[in-house]
Amino acid sequence: MDGGFFWAMAVMSAVLVGMGKGGIPLVGMLGVPVLALAISPVAAAGLLLPVYVLSDAFALYAYREAFDRRVLAIIIPGMTLGVGFGWATAHVVPEPLVTALVGMIGLAFAANLILRPKVVAGSQEPRVAKGVFWGAVTGFTSFVSHSGAPPYQVYTLPLGMTKMVFAGTSTIAFAYVNLIKLVPYYALGQLSPGNLKVAVALMPAAALAVFAGARLVKHLPEALFFRVVTWALAVISIKLIWDGWTGWQAL
Repeated sequence: MDGGFFWAMAVMSAVLVGMGKGGIPLVGMLGVPVLALAISPVAAAGLLLPVYVLSDAFALYAYREAFDRRVLAIIIPGMTLGVGFGWATAHVVPEPLVTALVGMIGLAFAANLILRPKVVAGSQEPRVAKGVFWGAVTGFTSFVSHSGAPPYQVYTLPLGMTKMVFAGTSTIAFAYVNLIKLVPYYALGQLSPGNLKVAVALMPAAALAVFAGARLVKHLPEALFFRVVTWALAVISIKLIWDGWTGWQAL
């Protein structure tokens, strides 16, 4: 983790993570692939986790007044269960299979939103059983393959939240799940003092990107914002299916 090319990719990745934490869909998922141009994908994922967690602190401040308490109260217990289950099965569950399944779920839901937007979007109330279930799936997939967004959006997109409340609720939910992932990740040896030092060095870029992303969300038209979220979900899901398939072939 040295040299000009590594630091250029690391700063770019931190900016992408920050923009994603600021509420701009899709760009956050590009952080690991960009950093993987300089180091291995596994090392990139481990190095960026502290950047995600530290960026969460700035994102929480940016969205401190825009979130849905009921949705968080429902989904957070499920996320906790999901992370715990992911930790318990970390050495058993094949990551490529989980990644591909998450991609298929997300793609099916995104296609439904695109083809039947008036039927799906904004038509549901935040139900407890459904929220705990999808929260558990979110926590599990976030722990296993850093792909919690598709199952999370399956639950939250139909709830009819405004763009700022949707972005703020998502920010708080994933700040929580990233924070509780630190303990099992440390126990499994996926964090190191070196990663933390690099994460601290990248924080100015990530922090500025968080506020830039939040400002952009604020000025995007409501309909355009959710259209971008829906199509981003479709693109992310296709990538997850591809990653799962190629990962399975490599086993």
